[in-house]
Amino acid sequence: MLARSRNPGLRSLLADYRPLPGVADELMTAAGEVRPHWLPVLNEMARYRPAVVSQRFAVADRQIKNSGVYYRVYDTPDGRDRPWPLAHVPLVIPDAEWRGIEAGIAQRAQLLETVLSDLYGPATLVRDGALPAAVIAGNPDFQRAVAGSTPLGGEHLVIYAADLGRGPDGRWWVLKDRAQAPSGMGYALENRLAISAALPALYRDMQVERLAGFFQAMRSTLAAKAGREGSRIGLLTPGPANETYFEHAYLARYLGLLLVEGADLTVQDGIVYVRTIEGLKRIDALVRRLDADFADPLELNAGSRLGVPGLVQAVRQGSVALANSLGAGLVEAPAMLAFMPALARRLTGSDLILPNVATWWCGEAGAREEVLRDFERLAVLPAFTREVAGLTRGSASAVADLDKKGQARLREVVKAHPLEVVAQEVVRLSTMPVWNGKRLEPHPFTLRVYAVATPEGWKVMRGGFCRVGDSNDPRALSMQFGGRSADAWVTSERPVDHVSLLPAPGKVAIKRSLGHLPSRAADNLFWLGRYLERAEATLRVVRAVGEIAAEADEEVVAATQRLTDLLVAWGAAKNWGAAKSEKPGPAASRRTARAAVEPVAIAEGILRDVLDGEEYGGMPALIGAAARTASAIRERLSRDATQAIADLDAMVVGDRTLASADRADRYLHTLAALSGLAHENMNQLSGWRFLRIGHHIERSIQTCRLVRRLADESASADMLDALLRVTDSRITYRARYLMGTLRLPVLDLVLLDDGNPRSVAYQIIHAAEHLAALPRTSRDGEVDALTRAIRLMRAEIETTQAIDVDDRLILGFENRLLALSSELSARYFNQDEAMAEIAEGLG
Repeated sequence: MLARSRNPGLRSLLADYRPLPGVADELMTAAGEVRPHWLPVLNEMARYRPAVVSQRFAVADRQIKNSGVYYRVYDTPDGRDRPWPLAHVPLVIPDAEWRGIEAGIAQRAQLLETVLSDLYGPATLVRDGALPAAVIAGNPDFQRAVAGSTPLGGEHLVIYAADLGRGPDGRWWVLKDRAQAPSGMGYALENRLAISAALPALYRDMQVERLAGFFQAMRSTLAAKAGREGSRIGLLTPGPANETYFEHAYLARYLGLLLVEGADLTVQDGIVYVRTIEGLKRIDALVRRLDADFADPLELNAGSRLGVPGLVQAVRQGSVALANSLGAGLVEAPAMLAFMPALARRLTGSDLILPNVATWWCGEAGAREEVLRDFERLAVLPAFTREVAGLTRGSASAVADLDKKGQARLREVVKAHPLEVVAQEVVRLSTMPVWNGKRLEPHPFTLRVYAVATPEGWKVMRGGFCRVGDSNDPRALSMQFGGRSADAWVTSERPVDHVSLLPAPGKVAIKRSLGHLPSRAADNLFWLGRYLERAEATLRVVRAVGEIAAEADEEVVAATQRLTDLLVAWGAAKNWGAAKSEKPGPAASRRTARAAVEPVAIAEGILRDVLDGEEYGGMPALIGAAARTASAIRERLSRDATQAIADLDAMVVGDRTLASADRADRYLHTLAALSGLAHENMNQLSGWRFLRIGHHIERSIQTCRLVRRLADESASADMLDALLRVTDSRITYRARYLMGTLRLPVLDLVLLDDGNPRSVAYQIIHAAEHLAALPRTSRDGEVDALTRAIRLMRAEIETTQAIDVDDRLILGFENRLLALSSELSARYFNQDEAMAEIAEGLG
């Protein structure tokens, strides 16, 4: 067909496209004919030059970047987030073929639900010999703690997924069942948004089935599971260190769920509550995105720091619904695949519509003998989700790829650990087209398809999460890091319904709240404000030192010394002076004398410590802490704010070419932009108030410390001028006072002037206003300790005069601000559960 084609663009597009022998290809038949359902895609791409095609696909890349889509690679040295790798050509599946996949997924999901219900209930499959007891009892994902209990709502499986591959015979095969906590749905949705934005006309004309209907069914199912009116549904995540945390946050927003970590939840009297700034609020259902073993350190893995103590008891009591149930991961074990065909015939009376890859559990003597007899044509892998000596968890070793010694060692593993090993046929996955920047080339892929349980049966997503290998080796059983992801288009023969999770116009419930703010999120926002403000104060000192250190005047040298001493006191730099005076002697005397006449050298050394060192108060530590804190609340920050923090983190780590003062300027500009983004773009609700309170408290504390260092009764004019530099108040002072720099006017400006956004008075007044707007956790009407403390501070600073200011008063403010921070944490972040109000009547 290609040779006869008169379309030069199409010939160029497929010039090097050669399906691999013995492997099915999605685009072409073995005879080199393009499959009809791919022609619209090819014709659209053939209309343009390769550079223009790449530009079109760049639209999808920008969509991914603008959405902030990322994933985390665990085994990299820095453990940093990576941009989402998108393969731009969608996988196209016609509706007629998809109906078979859909039926097979629904059948398999129901079969696994039946198996789970039996294994955690009467266990007739084990009793009757349909499943060996060792396959169940020896599986680490069998949770004995919930055996005998029925999940709230009755189903163990609410969300199911299967990894599919097409074999050389053209049939779709199940490579792996996903029942523990299936991932990828959010990424599939982002892939769809990106590719449909890059190819809107093609997407419309090919009548691609929508994904929203699946998520609509999922949300309805979760609401039904929760059971009561006004119920709360959470998505339980392991936290921001998880590789798919972006998806957790994304799905929580898309489905209207509360994103929670284990530390956000507590169980009292068998009921699960979320800690919020308004007290404890009941959680009725949880979408579980962490492995069951880590869900409850009391009854499951005692070493877990991710779970909720008492969650198993709440499940047994039937007070919370889980999707999926604890223990559902049991059916993910490769050993279970060996028994699925027989289980299907026993429990459904029919064969599997989608067969799984042929598997033998070596714990059975007959199966082990067959494996050892045909050893060279198989792959060997662990039977469960734990490593076996000589085998890596989750990966298969193809025997044919090993040398004679390797094959012999693998045989010994099978013989020594037969209960822990399975063997599988080596699957030669089909290939699909991938754009390489000039033309298309075939790459192997797997397709993950999702289903959700509904009252009407299993609802299957009409699309999926497609993983594409970077190599052209079609024998891979699973995609490793370094692969890419593609959208999956199921095309319809009739116009598709426009389904959306958005309500119809005129029926929108107006909301001006984001719901209850979890205490952990409030805590992170508060400390993000403090970290960023602490970094800014440190940078302002660095910049001031860089500006005045080169001046030769003795008093200027003294001011520089006080500033650098302050950096040392803040833990931002090492104590150079102490290091140089450790060994008295002529050399030390010469260094001391040289330091008096070379303040630039000493100051520059300290500034290098601040900007590049490993001290806990240095810039790498402060910005790193801010970046980690921001990553934990990424769903509550704008994309621009998140990107600004990431850019600042990258600058601090990699920017070593500019002078210290110039680097401080550059970082300060980014911090100023970030502050503006938080003020202008962030909804000014409780979360924003905690961010601002952290900012105000930290700025007050740092200003008090600056005043005590630079404006005591012995302070020179240059020291006072340095204080004005650091607090960015020089212009205001000079506009007000034509005289030189004097202590009382300076104290009034930086401490007491409530119109100066850098003054302590301004910070306390605004912190008091934000605190007054926060919800109370008590209804007794009394003035609590936190409110009393901020009111007293505000009254005192508003009635203090500059002439009354002394070191004792400033230190008193500083200590009271620190106490205020601790009281705020105790009230809103680390609530005493015995005192926190459990009152659904408060919303």
